[in-house]
Amino acid sequence: MTIRRLPEGLVNRIAAGEVVERPASAVKELVENAIDAGARRIDVTLEDGGRALIAVSDDGCGMTVDEMTLAVERHATSKLPDDDLSRIAFLGFRGEALPSIAAVSRLAITSRAGDATDAWTLAVEGGEARAPQPAAFGRGTRIEVRDLFYATPARLKFLKSPRSENQAAVEVLNQLAMAHPDIAFSATVDGRASIRLDAGQGDLLDARLKRLSAIMGRDFADNAVAIDAEREGVRLTGYAGLPTYNRGNARLQYGFVNGRPVKDKLFIGAIRGAYQDLLARDRHPVVALFLELEPIDVDVNVHPAKAEVRFRDSGLVRGLIVSAIRHALGEAGHRAATTVAHAALGSARPEPPAPGLFHQHRPATPRWTPPHQPGMAEDFADYQAPLDYSRAPDTGPAARPRQAEAAPEATAADHPLGAACAQLHGTYVVAQTPDGIVIVDQHAAHERLVYERMKAALAENGVRRQMLLIPEVVELSESDCERLLVRADQLAELGLVIDDFGAGAVVVREVPALLGKVDAQGLLRDLADELAELGDSTVLKERLDEVCSTMACHGSVRAGRQLAPEEMNALLREMEATPYSGQCNHGRPTWIELKLADIERLFGRR
Repeated sequence: MTIRRLPEGLVNRIAAGEVVERPASAVKELVENAIDAGARRIDVTLEDGGRALIAVSDDGCGMTVDEMTLAVERHATSKLPDDDLSRIAFLGFRGEALPSIAAVSRLAITSRAGDATDAWTLAVEGGEARAPQPAAFGRGTRIEVRDLFYATPARLKFLKSPRSENQAAVEVLNQLAMAHPDIAFSATVDGRASIRLDAGQGDLLDARLKRLSAIMGRDFADNAVAIDAEREGVRLTGYAGLPTYNRGNARLQYGFVNGRPVKDKLFIGAIRGAYQDLLARDRHPVVALFLELEPIDVDVNVHPAKAEVRFRDSGLVRGLIVSAIRHALGEAGHRAATTVAHAALGSARPEPPAPGLFHQHRPATPRWTPPHQPGMAEDFADYQAPLDYSRAPDTGPAARPRQAEAAPEATAADHPLGAACAQLHGTYVVAQTPDGIVIVDQHAAHERLVYERMKAALAENGVRRQMLLIPEVVELSESDCERLLVRADQLAELGLVIDDFGAGAVVVREVPALLGKVDAQGLLRDLADELAELGDSTVLKERLDEVCSTMACHGSVRAGRQLAPEEMNALLREMEATPYSGQCNHGRPTWIELKLADIERLFGRR
């Protein structure tokens, strides 16, 4: 075969295949250009799913006629002033968007620079540019893309329905709007207003929360905790939903790096790790995280659509995300999602309740007891004693985190969860608050309290190891072995001791005593698979947490046990003082609150 240079038109269409996968890709590129141009208002119009028309107007800095002509040539950009790819400070930087879109559509650009008196328009059809013409236009730029993919009709066969393509484009616009709350956005889809977002004012965190609530739903603001943490020059802000405010998929998990929306496996793994013992595995939290760091510390040029990034210090970033979320949720204490109470009120009304975010199915509790290991049960027996605080040994504050004393004389005004009034069906504690009532699931609540004591004990005393009489050799691929051995010190902290055993093998010498008899091969393969997929692994910690969770479940107050008034109040007080006590280990709420006004509405008093 003879090597030849491809025609320029074909080269542009190939490039368009990478940059413009679907109409939403064109919307993303054009809106990012508007943001980079300093726009304070961006308006988008879509027709027929973006096939017939995509129009993006902005009030940014605009372009001169010479810049406009250059903008439709490949690899022409204003966003690398020093030609330094290690310091990318803009959303776009490759100079491929406009020429790639123009190669497969009929493109028209109308623009006027901020200090210019005249506007100009430039038409490009199938990659062929015409001479610029004078136009009437205000400051900024308007780009119209008509008949997308007319030059590559085969691509049209792979597009989804207009409705699906519209939804994808609106989702792209919403994500960019989340990252830039200081910019007003609007979208008109097939003649209907789809998005109307005003520019935020004042504090960035407040403006961001309003923008997130406008896009993700009004309940988000009431059921999310603020995050603002910094470590070694890397700052993380945003909001994390309470564990009881969750979804059946990860669609409402958003990550942003220096204002750029990303779908990055590091974010996914870190979020999973932060919520690992607060949610069932089939439930997903609602979060929006914004990471800011020096451009030199992140590579945004590793994916054609810039959807993934690579961090210079991924361990630092992951650790910051996990610790910031855990700290924020811990500070929330016993707080639970308001949607749980709304669902309870809805079920009391004649009409069917609207579907809420919280999954009402109660996960089945495992029925097996972890196999006995010398010293294992004894280590935790004292932390499982239901509500009998006098038995707990004095092992420091970590063993009993912020434990409160029983307060049977407490009044409703003294405590957030009120004062216990009654126990219903041997399962639910009813307490009176200044403006309503609180209903507590005594088993779910005490399960969380016992579990937190166990985790504190493990943190204080470490994970007890069990040495294998005959070390077990596990054969894996060389890359999997390398991933595991690099993290050998971290695994040892969790009780798993491994060593190198030559090419393609590792030897397991010690395992966590809590796990009893361990399938070493299966465990190491799971660890290696997760490391390959997410860059980090929580498999071992999740298995330890699962054992602790099962032990906590069996060691907590069971449904049906009658509690004395002082025991009920003691349970309430410790819930108020214990992190994450708003949900059990499966992510179900431990309590709900019904406001007096809501109760009065049920009885027609309001």
